[in-house]
Amino acid sequence: MSESVRIDKWLWATRFFKTRSLAAKACSTGKVRRGEQALKPAATVQIGEVLEIPFPEGPGHRTVRVLGLIGLRVSAPLAQACYEDQTPPEVYEALKAWSLARQEAGKGRPTKKDRRSMGRIRGFFE
Repeated sequence: MSESVRIDKWLWATRFFKTRSLAAKACSTGKVRRGEQALKPAATVQIGEVLEIPFPEGPGHRTVRVLGLIGLRVSAPLAQACYEDQTPPEVYEALKAWSLARQEAGKGRPTKKDRRSMGRIRGFFE
């Protein structure tokens, strides 16, 4: 392992983002931070640093300490060994509440069951 890795590669390899381009975009927009400093995609990360990483699926930030450096995507257990999650439990509870509120609001694509019930209302399936 090397002594430093690009932040976009590390975020992708540790499975915080699905693709490296999403990780780079989060860095470019100033959402990934080291202390008070916003990081660019080419910034390097080193062992012992504390990072603030946004949740890609909702509001809030994770706080993680870097324990290991990897540049290639590995299995989830190996990726989780490379960081220590220091996020308070209240942040995860707020994210879960936001997710539930969004589901209840009816946002998103209708399911097959929903489409059938809409079809019955309109008279397609009788």
